[in-house]
Amino acid sequence: MEKIIDETLQGTAVHVAKKETNTRNLYIESYGCQMNFSDSEIVASILAKEGFNTTQHLEEADLVLVNTCSIREKAELTVRKRLEKFNAVKQNRPHMKVGVLGCMAERLKSKLLEEEKIVDMVVGPDAYKDLPNLVQEIDEGKNAVNVILSKEESYGVVAPVRLNSNGVTAFVSITRGCDNMCTFCVVPFTRGRERSRDPQSIIEEVNDLWTKGYREITLLGQNVDSYLWYGGGLKKDYTKASDMQKATAVNFANLLEQVALAQPKMRIRFSTSNPQDMTLDVIHTMAKYTNICNYVHLPVQSGSNRILKEMNRLHTREEYFELIDNIKRIIPDIAISQDMITGFPTETEEDHQDTLSLMTYVKYDYGFMFAYSERPGTMAARKLEDDVPQETKKRRLSEIIALQRQHCQEKTEQHLGQVQEVLIEGLSKKSDAHFMGRNSQNTVAVFPKEDYKVGDFVMVRMNSCTSATLIGEAVGYSEN
Repeated sequence: MEKIIDETLQGTAVHVAKKETNTRNLYIESYGCQMNFSDSEIVASILAKEGFNTTQHLEEADLVLVNTCSIREKAELTVRKRLEKFNAVKQNRPHMKVGVLGCMAERLKSKLLEEEKIVDMVVGPDAYKDLPNLVQEIDEGKNAVNVILSKEESYGVVAPVRLNSNGVTAFVSITRGCDNMCTFCVVPFTRGRERSRDPQSIIEEVNDLWTKGYREITLLGQNVDSYLWYGGGLKKDYTKASDMQKATAVNFANLLEQVALAQPKMRIRFSTSNPQDMTLDVIHTMAKYTNICNYVHLPVQSGSNRILKEMNRLHTREEYFELIDNIKRIIPDIAISQDMITGFPTETEEDHQDTLSLMTYVKYDYGFMFAYSERPGTMAARKLEDDVPQETKKRRLSEIIALQRQHCQEKTEQHLGQVQEVLIEGLSKKSDAHFMGRNSQNTVAVFPKEDYKVGDFVMVRMNSCTSATLIGEAVGYSEN
């Protein structure tokens, strides 16, 4: 649950421009978090060099890959249904091969390959560079599997193909894996221990994106705040680093500053943050550079200290409040969003009320809210009984969502009457005569197209709004 799961993107078939010299078709669907979508770009880049063009038509595919998620049961069930569909198509295309990538692959490798025999290839999140060898194996009629978790792999040297891109915004992965053993989460088991990318490779990727016309990037990791580069290796081994390595180490605040300075006109966002790892030097860096957006995604998961302890979240309610107060003091107009899990094992009505009161204190701009779903292999699944009735989970979730909608409306209305910079990302979903983009706080704004174009930074006067969308008119270009 550490990463945002955008339901509108789930199962999107990726597509990039064809290379005339490539002779085979790759169909790839992605599910889950932003990291999975970023990984699919890496996979497409690797396979493009192996003769594969992407296609959005399943019936044309020679190789079908599904990039999977194990965060919620719903995601796994969806992927299983898709695998059934792929195998039905395979009846008419016997040469077509099917592979599973990502977190679910690592967790269910034996079941998918040997017991159910519904895939030809299983590839874990750290094994994508091995895809050329694995594809050769399945071409020879063998099953192929590589789910070994790496201590070093960060894909810093693979230039991702930008899939389904608007050509304006892009993800830049900076870390892989996670060391925070939250009891509800499978990520440390499916993606391995935390390691960071060489900052120079990150800067090079950002510079390359700018030259290609991109105007906003999101630095991406399971937990960006714990980014730490000291020459390579796992974060947990930093204690063994030499004095020179420690003296020249780069933390997240340092990296953020380097990226901001490398491209002063590039908008910068980052996701996801963890309250236990976020330090105020990051917030001070945000305040120092105008091209770093005033928006933080800061998952709290619960407002109850007792439940936070059961979740192995290494922060208390009071520490979270202190962090929020300091963030708002340093950047008064910042927007903050949350992830929230309701119905965690042993959660009482009092715990639920603590969550509602925390939300009332913070007043988040946005939220991503879920009922607890037990995931096999997690500490919670092994040690705690999923004892909150489904109806209770649903009722509590609806109360959390209702409160968040109220706060979202209040926060959106605060922008009314202001003139704010908006980066145009594309057309409005409801009208081809309107553009849509987002302000620094990540709030969507729509306005008449006039003579502007996608990729422009424009100043927009906010005249009215719905609960989550600003409606305005452009009054000129911004300084960008």
